[in-house]
Amino acid sequence: MTSKNAAAQHLRDLARLRRVRDRIDRDYAQPLDVEALARGVNMSAGHLSREFRAAYGESPYSYLMTRRIERAMALLRRGDLSVTEVCFEVGCQSLGTFSTRFTELVGVPPSTYRREAAEATAGIPSCQAKQVTRPIRHQETAASNR
Repeated sequence: MTSKNAAAQHLRDLARLRRVRDRIDRDYAQPLDVEALARGVNMSAGHLSREFRAAYGESPYSYLMTRRIERAMALLRRGDLSVTEVCFEVGCQSLGTFSTRFTELVGVPPSTYRREAAEATAGIPSCQAKQVTRPIRHQETAASNR
């Protein structure tokens, strides 16, 4: 394969990965799995996972969970839904898995976040609150502070 062909293939692969990322962003609350995402762009699940990680720094599943947790954070800040209702609203099927992933990403359990975030973001416009409270993997934060 010539370098011109390789470059063209790389651009096509990036476009397919962007479609996968856009689908996750749009349909995060729907049941999504890597196999279905891969079928949608004519890739194998393994190849999609490797290429997605290389392009975006995390697996498709991890990206999906980050989107779900990000949306859950907004719903919890709003304060009108229980943690269980938020869990199912963002597409998670298990409260235990949701709570575990939320705690991994945010650093506190959803119930604690709900209680503390409502006070911390009071009076801040929602667009700024979303930017300030965007989830960053708790382990990455701890590692970067060393």
